[in-house]
Amino acid sequence: MTLDKLLVIAAALFCCGLYTVMTRRNAVAVLMGVELILNATSINFVAFSFFLNRVMGGQIFAVFIIVLAAAEAAVALAIFLRMFSTTGTVEVDSADLLKG
Repeated sequence: MTLDKLLVIAAALFCCGLYTVMTRRNAVAVLMGVELILNATSINFVAFSFFLNRVMGGQIFAVFIIVLAAAEAAVALAIFLRMFSTTGTVEVDSADLLKG
């Protein structure tokens, strides 16, 4: 694997995630798109750290991104459950009904 191939893979993942976030109305699908975007950034960090200066900085950032993604998924799923119990749907358009 070369750096170019890894960057193309990361760019494809990022574009798929961005397309998912922009086009989906379901909140769970939007969350999956955000996870794809975070995975693309993890690939970039690891690839650049491996090919440019061979230090562990990129891998450490990738672990932090994975932890951030897990925490974000847990909080987002709790919000989606609350939104479903309030509105009966998890569509993003109905999220403005959650105002206090």
